Amino acid sequence: MTNAETLRIDKWLWHARFFRTRTLAAKAVAGQGVRVNGARVSKPAASVSPGDVLTFAIGTRVCVARVLALGTRRGPAPEARALYEDLSPPPPPRDPAAPRATPGGRPEKRARRVFDAARRDALD
Repeated sequence: MTNAETLRIDKWLWHARFFRTRTLAAKAVAGQGVRVNGARVSKPAASVSPGDVLTFAIGTRVCVARVLALGTRRGPAPEARALYEDLSPPPPPRDPAAPRATPGGRPEKRARRVFDAARRDALD
């Protein structure tokens, strides 16, 4: 395989817009590790080529993507989506009993005082 048919994994993850910066992509590869065709890769300089299947974690979500193209730049989102095929499992259904954030924006002065008092008590 020639050098033109491969690309660094951190650069490809950045091109495909899985990470906001190339540095974050490199840290994810070095720290958590990424699997390329089932084999763990821990160096950001590892090569990927079209047809490879990548498995990695973003937060609590596991992403599985098949590389379709390498790309030459970090373009707009539609261009980035053309670089891969998403093979990720669907997210689990949300529990209706789970607590959710209540909309309402910024707390008022009284609510903020109650919140700060509760936080101070927890720290003591």
